Amino acid sequence: MDCLVTGGAGFIGSSLVDALIARGDRVAVVDDLSSGKRENLTAALANGVELHEVDVRDASSLAAVFDRMRPQVVFHLAAQIDVRRSMEDPALDADVNVLGAINVLSAARASGVQRVVNTSTGGGLYGDADLLPTPEDHPIHPLAPYGQSKHAAEGYFELYDRLYGLSTVSLRYGNVYGPRQDVHGEAGVVAIFCGCLLEGRVPQIFGDGRQTRDWVDVSDVVRANLLAAEAEVAGPVNIAGGEETSVLDLVEALRIAGAERGLKLADPEFQPGRPGEVSRSRLDTTRARQAFGWQAERSLTDGLRTILAGL
Repeated sequence: MDCLVTGGAGFIGSSLVDALIARGDRVAVVDDLSSGKRENLTAALANGVELHEVDVRDASSLAAVFDRMRPQVVFHLAAQIDVRRSMEDPALDADVNVLGAINVLSAARASGVQRVVNTSTGGGLYGDADLLPTPEDHPIHPLAPYGQSKHAAEGYFELYDRLYGLSTVSLRYGNVYGPRQDVHGEAGVVAIFCGCLLEGRVPQIFGDGRQTRDWVDVSDVVRANLLAAEAEVAGPVNIAGGEETSVLDLVEALRIAGAERGLKLADPEFQPGRPGEVSRSRLDTTRARQAFGWQAERSLTDGLRTILAGL
């Protein structure tokens, strides 16, 4: 199968690229390398993957890539993902996450793409939800422009499905972590804390540490993308571990994983909470299980062990 991955040099995108190569697909990557890293694709490039250094906001250049490759399936992961940056510059956030998504959809439609799998967010859309675990039909209450822009993008994916018959689905991730993760966005706390463990630095917790997240390992996210690409489900689908884990619990899990390698995590320092961040998050993944047989398989502790083993 011919596949194109936008944002394919990021830690999630490059992991997906590796999985596509492993199953024998022809793969092209679109990434402007503003946050993605070429070294994440070292093995992929050696295996024939094409890297196009194109910004998804550049409609004409993006269309040229699509026209040349004529992919059957597109995985759209290119995005502005930093919640704090979205608070500081919501116009930039919308430019990348909304207009960039429209450019991807237009290019996909023009080049005859069969299926587009969009990357969205769970906690960032639901905000401080009234219902935990939170299903896809819960009211949308973003606490930051990032969540608002991803919700707007979802609307365009559904619109192109209705108007033009372009098959689309939006995967609403929990807090993704795993190897190659860079220190960007709120989910970067796992990477930050792993760095503190290895380098003997004191981890910083913003707020009281009781705020919760629904962490999901990148290997489970990659598997969800592959399954969603083959399914007929449309609209939003939650992809998460399904567990509500506090930042303090994360610290304890990392202490356990670190102790197995003879490493000790310093006691955290607490800083004032930051605006735009959700207090509690746990996603209901029933729809993913029913629509394409997906559920998370890797525990947080096992995922942390994998990260530390590769550092």
